[in-house]
Amino acid sequence: MNGTQPQVKARRQLAFAGLGLTTIAIIVTILLRLSGLATLQPHSLRAGADVTPQPSPSALAEADSRDTLRFLLRRVKSDPEDFLAQGMLASALLQKVRETGSADYLERAKQAAAASLASVPAVRNRGGLSAQARVAMAEHDFVAARDGGLRLTQLDPGGLNSWGVLTDAYLELGDYAKADAAIQRMRSLGGETAETEIRFGRLLFLQGDSESAKKHLFRALAFALNIPVPPRETVAWCRWQLGELAFSTGDLASAEQRYRESLATYPGYVQALASLGRVLAARADLPGAIAAYEEATHRFPDPTFIAALGDLYSIAGQENLAETQYQLVEQIGHLSALNGIRYNRQLATFYADHDRNGEAAYEDALREYAQRRDIYGADTLAWTALKSGHLAEAQRMMSAALRLSTRDAKLFFHAGMIAKASHHPTEGRENLRRALALNAAFDPLQSRIAREALAN
Repeated sequence: MNGTQPQVKARRQLAFAGLGLTTIAIIVTILLRLSGLATLQPHSLRAGADVTPQPSPSALAEADSRDTLRFLLRRVKSDPEDFLAQGMLASALLQKVRETGSADYLERAKQAAAASLASVPAVRNRGGLSAQARVAMAEHDFVAARDGGLRLTQLDPGGLNSWGVLTDAYLELGDYAKADAAIQRMRSLGGETAETEIRFGRLLFLQGDSESAKKHLFRALAFALNIPVPPRETVAWCRWQLGELAFSTGDLASAEQRYRESLATYPGYVQALASLGRVLAARADLPGAIAAYEEATHRFPDPTFIAALGDLYSIAGQENLAETQYQLVEQIGHLSALNGIRYNRQLATFYADHDRNGEAAYEDALREYAQRRDIYGADTLAWTALKSGHLAEAQRMMSAALRLSTRDAKLFFHAGMIAKASHHPTEGRENLRRALALNAAFDPLQSRIAREALAN
């Protein structure tokens, strides 16, 4: 460490000492952007109203974002112990992770968050702790994210960011009552903002209230668009989520519109690309669906996207290409496990959907559910239990998956198949009908299996 201990301590205590006014202004601006405090609320908003798509931010705003990242990289290179700059760098890199899905940005963000906390401990460095908790979220280490969120709410009980981190972790872990309480705390502290409306909308969808969820997501989108320079990724994410809601209820036209709006906001936005491929497949545009998934997997080789592309190749009669994609999913799972990245759920679902490695899929789902007891974890465990011959557990876990009355065709499909295997044909047919009534093309392969099972 450079300098004597007293000098280092003094420098940490006076983080802004010696910085020029321009540098201080840049740091303050960055802090506002990264914390979301620059968000303005609209004067009036009709709940559930559609929002006219806005143009993408200007080239100047794009250049400003790049300059921000360059400034922070130069700052930490010249002074690695600048805890404030390291924390802001971690946040900026996490934004790049959301935009691109790149593991390179995630690893660098993890390093920056660790460096920030190594210089100044969490008790005096909430920014570093927040970045570390959000890195854990991005790594799917939701227990660590929850613990970080709890610490943040102790250190900064009045901070929206603190409760936002905690809410997200509770939702992923399936602790829905605590998530609801945390959202209500956010709303009591900051009123209605994009941050609160996004989270409330997500919880309402899980609770089976799709219409109210849509209204809150529209409000979140309106809040985001009301910022002088709307954050592209947030706007694209809201539009993508509105597309997901539309797709979940079989409204394919609205879903496609929302996905295309998301891509107009953020060209190449990988989540919207993959979802566009899915809706094009549902509309029987197989070449368009394949093209969308090919671009999505080129940008970000997520196992779920790759498996879906393999399914489309299979439907198109290109079995060799399909098998290549399926083998790639398995390779990514193996390499990710070696590097500590968690894809247990995606891999388990892939294996169960394709009747591969049934016992390994079940073990993956079991390990995942030991820590992450949300409804989709219960669903994955139920589905893999069915495929590996653990029928009693499949029935028990499917009940846990349906406990919130979530309107999701895949949940009803799995419930129907498990009921049929358990010699409850009436219940099985009822759930299969619910799945297909909600969205007759919820999955290119699995919806076909649902129709065949219903016919037999």
